[in-house]
Amino acid sequence: MERIQKLSEIIVNHSIKVKENEKVLITYQSNKSMPLVRALVEDILKHKGIPTIKYIDPEISNIIKENLNESIIENKKNTLKFEVEEYDSFIQIKYTISDYYDRLVDQELNNKLKKALSKYKDIQVNKKKWVLLNYPSIVDAYKAKMSYNKFYNFAFDTMTVDYDKMYQDMLPLKKLMEKTDKVHIKGEKTDLTFSIKGLPAIICAGESNIPDGEVFTAPVKNSVNGTITFNTNSPYDGYIFENVSLTFKDGKIIDATCKNNSEKLNQILNTDEGSRYVGEFSLGLNPKILNPIGDILYDEKIFGSIHFTPGAAYKECFNGNSSDIHWDMVLIQRKDYGGGEIYFDDKLIRKDGEFVLDELKNLNYK
Repeated sequence: MERIQKLSEIIVNHSIKVKENEKVLITYQSNKSMPLVRALVEDILKHKGIPTIKYIDPEISNIIKENLNESIIENKKNTLKFEVEEYDSFIQIKYTISDYYDRLVDQELNNKLKKALSKYKDIQVNKKKWVLLNYPSIVDAYKAKMSYNKFYNFAFDTMTVDYDKMYQDMLPLKKLMEKTDKVHIKGEKTDLTFSIKGLPAIICAGESNIPDGEVFTAPVKNSVNGTITFNTNSPYDGYIFENVSLTFKDGKIIDATCKNNSEKLNQILNTDEGSRYVGEFSLGLNPKILNPIGDILYDEKIFGSIHFTPGAAYKECFNGNSSDIHWDMVLIQRKDYGGGEIYFDDKLIRKDGEFVLDELKNLNYK
């Protein structure tokens, strides 16, 4: 209970900073997470906020999604519109019971649903306060190759790091990124260059995603050239893609392959005009997350990793690329994963997952 209370306090005090009379919608997917829901409600009330809880059974929700039609899409849009207009903050507590439900959804209708919701999702993400986390489940533990108890402890350790210290440690990296033009990434089957000139670097230290720990920016849209090969699995819409390799010319993905399903990979990358351009470049910095578990909330924060993201750029770091997809793909560059180097303006800043510049060495968490 002590760690649940600590996580609740991080969410209420640090992530969404609840104020008097603010309306907070807590959405959860399993009664397993009720201790956290209860702690959140109590903490919100202490701040004189107004909590509302909403339970969504994932199996029933997916039955509805498998039977999508125009009327259901319209109803979902109107529901989200009401919530976005009614609430000031959103806490979403997911609970994984399967990674494969989305395979059963008609892709054309699913794309229509995404388009119908995009206006209000944009408001929710960019104009409201929100936080997203996955409450540890048996499926998560299985994917992480851990017992449930071990995974539960791991999950709470990663979610409750000292985000205030992390923020301070990230400030020199933000400063360096914001004065950098050329980025060069080298590694096994990877030799990639692009510019980040003129784009902001955004610190992520527990404000929206839990667990957190990254600093991201975006490449200048047409500047990406070369090849990057990812050494973690890349899940998307119920499919898992192994060893994805992307080759770019003047910002656009001109060749995309993977070990197991290149046809489906390219189908996703052909979603729209923006899906073959990149909307995010980020460095993963959470010292408690060392290995991939197949959950992007964790994997994109892996210490010593980067992620590179075909699809939409975030509004706070907009490089001109819009898309219905935003697909974080992760490359771990620590020595135990094959190593790699990152150069900013031809100067080595990270080798084999560890920063080499004195002003960045606090991020190595030795």
